Amino acid sequence: MFSKVLIANRGEIALRIIRACREMGISTVAVHSTADADSMHVRMADESVCIGPPSATQSYLSFPAIISACEITGAEAIHPGYGFLSENANFVQIVEDHGLTFIGPSAEHIQLMGDKITAKDTMKNLGVPCVPGSAGGVATLEEARIIAADMGYPVIIKATAGGGGRGMKLARTADDLEHAFQTARSESKAAFGNDEVYIEKYLTTPRHIEVQVFGDGQGRAVHLGERDCSLQRRHQKVLEEAPAPGITEEMRNRIGKTCADAIAAIGYSGAGTIEFLYENGEFYFIEMNTRLQVEHPVTEAIFGVDLVQEQIRVAAGESMSLTQDDLTIRGHAIEVRINAEKLPDFTPCPGKVTTFHAPGGLGVRMDSALYSGYSIPPYYDSLIGKVIVHAPDRTAALARLRRALDEFIVDGVDTTTPLFHELLNEETILKGSYNIHWLEKWLESHQG
Repeated sequence: MFSKVLIANRGEIALRIIRACREMGISTVAVHSTADADSMHVRMADESVCIGPPSATQSYLSFPAIISACEITGAEAIHPGYGFLSENANFVQIVEDHGLTFIGPSAEHIQLMGDKITAKDTMKNLGVPCVPGSAGGVATLEEARIIAADMGYPVIIKATAGGGGRGMKLARTADDLEHAFQTARSESKAAFGNDEVYIEKYLTTPRHIEVQVFGDGQGRAVHLGERDCSLQRRHQKVLEEAPAPGITEEMRNRIGKTCADAIAAIGYSGAGTIEFLYENGEFYFIEMNTRLQVEHPVTEAIFGVDLVQEQIRVAAGESMSLTQDDLTIRGHAIEVRINAEKLPDFTPCPGKVTTFHAPGGLGVRMDSALYSGYSIPPYYDSLIGKVIVHAPDRTAALARLRRALDEFIVDGVDTTTPLFHELLNEETILKGSYNIHWLEKWLESHQG
């Protein structure tokens, strides 16, 4: 087992990893930019190293700075959290070249799943159902017109190297195609340095269902059920729950086994999430995230596992403690993401937190690096915390979430908490009958 782990991240996820390490008796190293010198993860770690100025490219995304921090402190392994360098195959290779361990999958698997066309082809060959779409990248508008006409409208143009909704454009009719195609390519070029796009059939009322998987790198893998992540704004998730409403045990076991078998077949190591669009009883693969997800706590709650500790064990060469037969769902869990944003426009709202009080009580978990007096910097993602509740069933979980949000206090900055107070009064949310388009339509109707 490692004696010291460096966390190449910040905020709540860095604090989450520090806690897991501490329970395992592992020393931790926090890295931080000058803007994060007073952050909670810096205070809680055993050691800290300043790795650069506020700009993420000069700090949290700097390979030399992070490797140097390992060499200075004697850290043997790096946990990337999510975002930043968590899915950067080049970084993983450099980590390994320096004799360090990356707590996550191999560079090969990150690269394999990082290109959406290759990922789709791989999954299709492994028996995972996929959304109908182009066989590969689409280079010209003429080719796009032929494929879209054959597939039938609406279609969606996606960047092969995309993520976070960038390089993704909808064409409802043939008249929309040229603008969608050209815009997706230019956005992809600007965001990812790669203008290659592909085309998929656009499902009209799908839900976003994702399956949590975990592999030991030796050909053994398990699935930990599914999460519903359909409440989204601009392709960004705002609420996640597990298990997904309406998914039967038979469906869960079928798609879960398919996913576990697929990653076992490629020798995948560590945590991963296979994401699907789900419509009319069918699952369609869209992508695989080769990292820990923001929403991993809801899975941990219903299975009673610590996914971060499991990641560390497997990366250290120990056996995976999870077996499929031991993984039984207990109850229901819901997570809401709290952002420092001003409603109704969701404008980022950095600033000083004058008062912070986390909700508590039975079945309530708060993942946040906030504290009273902390100044939220303007340089990074606006996520400031996650409220997670767990209860015997979905109705009880919704009641517990409502109670937890009533207890949650953040003064000094605006947050998205009021949004969830409103959503919990909506019949569609209470019934769990929402899809990936529901929230944006709801927001439009309430802002109009």
